[in-house]
Amino acid sequence: MAKDIGVDLGTANVLINVRGKGIVLNEPSVVAIDTTNGSVVAVGEDAYKMVGRTPGNIRAIRPLKDGVIADFDITEAMLTYFINKLNAKSFMSKLNILICCPTNITSVEQKAIVQAAQAAGGNNVYLELEPKVAAVGAGMDIFKPQGNMVIDIGGGTSDIAVLSMGEVVTSRSLRQAGDKMDAAIVNYVKQKHNLLIGERTAETIKKEIGTAYEPAEDATLEVRGRDLVDGLPKEITIDAVEVEEALHESLMNIVAAAKEVLEQTPPELSADIIDRGIMLTGGGALLKGVDRLFSDQLKVPVVLAENPLDSVALGTGMLLDNIAHHQQH
Repeated sequence: MAKDIGVDLGTANVLINVRGKGIVLNEPSVVAIDTTNGSVVAVGEDAYKMVGRTPGNIRAIRPLKDGVIADFDITEAMLTYFINKLNAKSFMSKLNILICCPTNITSVEQKAIVQAAQAAGGNNVYLELEPKVAAVGAGMDIFKPQGNMVIDIGGGTSDIAVLSMGEVVTSRSLRQAGDKMDAAIVNYVKQKHNLLIGERTAETIKKEIGTAYEPAEDATLEVRGRDLVDGLPKEITIDAVEVEEALHESLMNIVAAAKEVLEQTPPELSADIIDRGIMLTGGGALLKGVDRLFSDQLKVPVVLAENPLDSVALGTGMLLDNIAHHQQH
């Protein structure tokens, strides 16, 4: 009896979709390692809580960087842990795994992902391009001969693609996404306020008062960190206008890449995109006003996906149905 699972192997989160059950797992892509003996202390949610808070011998590692595997063994350990957690091994002889990858991934990186999935128990491993899977998960019908454009802003990469008849026509993948936005906030607070904050604090700022377009001046947040002048803990107030300033460059890089994709798109498909708009998915789509910024800059309507964080995982489920369907015939 074959069992099909779809994996959104994200830089920030791993989501697993079991065919027939939907999304059954959504945990941070973090592994805590004991550096004295290399053993895995915690994975996922438990490990995420340790980020920036561990004693010297325990390191919280994100094995994926910019959408690709930075640490092979730890990625494999993480995948194995998540798949065992589903208890998928006990009721199957064959495990079909569909995994998503960024569009600019090299063949070496592709091989690494496939090997990690096989080592974690996958019998047949399929790779699909992330923007394609995200578009399907966001409810776009990409299998017709018409242009669909998707901008998928994840943790490590932003993938932008125009799809038609189930294939990617033009695409760009850039390593400018959620993580880089957090880093930009860390830098901004350091330079402007002489305050050192951690990446989790930066992420909180982005979620609470981050905005991409016309920030409200009265939205503020108390932020705690370490004063760079005297090294003591300090609290400051930061406002949405500052956060918009901090995020501006990252966002404009994504806009520029989207313009390039549009410029390389055949005119017939461009006409479809003007009619249908651009679908925005991924965690970055949750940033306030990001749809308005893109629509303003690209002069095309921009639609937010219904569940931007789950689009890729939902898409893997639909594509698995497709694969299963073809295998039967």
